[in-house]
Amino acid sequence: MQEAIRTILKEIGEDPTREGLVKTPDRVERAWKFITQGYHKDLNEIINNAIFHDEKNNNMVIVKDIELYSMCEHHLLPFYGRCHVGYIPNGRIIGLSKIPRIVDMFSRRLQIQERLTTQIAQTLQEILQANGVGVVIEAKHLCSMMRGVEKQNSAMVTSAMYGEFHDCAETRAEFLNLIGKS
Repeated sequence: MQEAIRTILKEIGEDPTREGLVKTPDRVERAWKFITQGYHKDLNEIINNAIFHDEKNNNMVIVKDIELYSMCEHHLLPFYGRCHVGYIPNGRIIGLSKIPRIVDMFSRRLQIQERLTTQIAQTLQEILQANGVGVVIEAKHLCSMMRGVEKQNSAMVTSAMYGEFHDCAETRAEFLNLIGKS
């Protein structure tokens, strides 16, 4: 990877032997390994048996404003924002810290926001067998802010709704209201 970075530096007109750039290939390699660590995460290790049986709770559970950082797979530029996750238990609940960890696992990969939203929702639906799952992501994309259309104040909003969040307008409206998106 470091040799590829040196080549990129040369191709853009820089001198990779210049004092400020000598250690850049190593720094970039370490940064990319961190940024893309989601490829090396295991969902079972993340969950770590933190699925609990709770037959009595069938009320909506929401974790909102989960910060996320990802990389656009089309331009290799960052996008960042917030993820809001809700689910309606069907006898099973998940440990609170596991939801942001699942968001991180999928966002720390080359992504498109639409796929990221769906992956989070499908994963939670699959592991919880919930009565419903809703995920909303709002993000700013540097690929449209720094280049292309250069619109610094634009944000993309995506959603994925399953079960009651998809089938019941009242449930969806409650979720969107509670996350401040109604």
